[in-house]
Amino acid sequence: MLQNNPELKSKIDQLWNKFWSGGISNPLTAIEQITYLLFMKRLDELDQKKQADAEWTGEPYTSKFASQWIPPEYRAKRTDKETNEEWQKKLDEEKKYAVERRTLRWSEFKHMQAEEMLTFVQTKVFPFLKDMNGATSNFTRHMKNAVFIIPKPALLVEAVKTIDEIFEIMEKDSQEKGQAFQDIQGDVYEMLLSEIATAGKNGQFRTPRHIIKLMADLVRPQLGHRIADPACGSGGFLLGAYQYIVTQLAIKAGTNDLKPDEDGFVRTSVAAAFDEKRQAILQASLLGYDIDATMVRLGLMNLMMHGIDEPNIDYKDTLSKSYSEEAEYDIVMANPPFTGSIDKGDINENLQLSTTKTELLFVENIYRLLKKGGTACVIVPQGVLFGSGKAFKQLRQTLVKRCDLKAVITMPSGVFKPYAGVSTAILLFTKVWGPKDKVTQPATENVWFYEMQADGYSLDDKRSKQEGHGDLQEIVAKFHARNSETDTDRTAKCFCVSRADIEGEGYDLSLSRYKEDVFEEVVYEKPGVILERLLKEEVGEVADADLAKVQSGIVRELLELRGMVG
Repeated sequence: MLQNNPELKSKIDQLWNKFWSGGISNPLTAIEQITYLLFMKRLDELDQKKQADAEWTGEPYTSKFASQWIPPEYRAKRTDKETNEEWQKKLDEEKKYAVERRTLRWSEFKHMQAEEMLTFVQTKVFPFLKDMNGATSNFTRHMKNAVFIIPKPALLVEAVKTIDEIFEIMEKDSQEKGQAFQDIQGDVYEMLLSEIATAGKNGQFRTPRHIIKLMADLVRPQLGHRIADPACGSGGFLLGAYQYIVTQLAIKAGTNDLKPDEDGFVRTSVAAAFDEKRQAILQASLLGYDIDATMVRLGLMNLMMHGIDEPNIDYKDTLSKSYSEEAEYDIVMANPPFTGSIDKGDINENLQLSTTKTELLFVENIYRLLKKGGTACVIVPQGVLFGSGKAFKQLRQTLVKRCDLKAVITMPSGVFKPYAGVSTAILLFTKVWGPKDKVTQPATENVWFYEMQADGYSLDDKRSKQEGHGDLQEIVAKFHARNSETDTDRTAKCFCVSRADIEGEGYDLSLSRYKEDVFEEVVYEKPGVILERLLKEEVGEVADADLAKVQSGIVRELLELRGMVG
């Protein structure tokens, strides 16, 4: 992956530096503008590939760059009272503004002179991109307020040139190492996203991709499951679920040349058995929401660049009164915002916790979103596990009584660096009883605890790749093989705790409450023996009478000490 390709990393750094020196210093703005350019490039490449495939197979294909395009503002609109003649006149008028679609291709406009290229991309290519999926599409709706703000012709020329170079390296990598081009492109985009090294509003942090892969391997989503993320950011969890499902389909279809990535996970975005029907089922079953319009656009484009043509990501505050979904999903994977607060007056009245803390409200909301039998895998700050406030306790009680709380995996505080040093945990639970059901038998029997100490990366701000995979693969293996009768050693890295014990501790879910420390008995040598050895190291084998004659300060002090303990 990218860790092993310094050439690619260097090009991406160059791209960032060009935007920085070109006057776009806000990382989120830069990422959005770079994404638009990557999207234009990828659109052209994909279209040319589909055209070539269609010619090879003899199947019909209509290029996105065929015929003419009329910008929306110049399109004729017919009224009821118009005669055919008047309508024809309008149609003739709009033709004046028609643009040949082929000129909108990346491979065409990249040869223009700097000034001309900037004007053309701003006024023709970008509006075409926004309009591309048709007026009714989710993508077009969210792109409506998007703006192309690359200010200088020279910056656009440099950016286009660098993106071409990045794609060349990716192509070479794909041919030499046999990794799917789409996967390498995904890595590149992930690397760009990882450059947003500042915490967002209300404690939003990008979830490291290897943690998402870990969580996907824990919940094991299947084709046909409805999967959601109610605070989806750039769409990482939806992509994680998508890639897990596609990989499983590829393995079932007999693909056996997939190698584990640098974190020990087997993943691909391309499946041999991934026909249009399955693609349609999967696309329709991934749903994401976010309250940041820029993140919604980035999420849409992230998923589209991974082969999901019409992603379902929407602008919505899932904690507010305007969001009414309930018991809709088989799987929810999320890393909801921490430390944020929401306006009390706008909290959905179906949420019963009396709090404005988003980390608590999101977990309750995720429980509500699950169908009965549905499973959630959620990242929470560790304070949720032991907070003493009424809402904290109430939430933990819901997780133990109304859900089967399967696992609490604590993570070291460096996992979210450089964004934050907050200590977090993964909660894994299945909904058994609905919010209004009478609980006749608490759903949780035993909770599996695991103390993650390493995730395969250094836990400082650099987060550089370490040898091996840390605890990631062990967590997956041990979770799926957990056994409450044998996993009882509380001095181990992982163990099971019964519901009775958790109830006895007032529903405290912190690992330290149940973990037992091991105290090893250490036998030390007697002081006299140690002093003899130190004297021997200083002066060698010397008789006591001769030792008394030595004037050296340290020997004299050692002799005095020997006299005191002797």
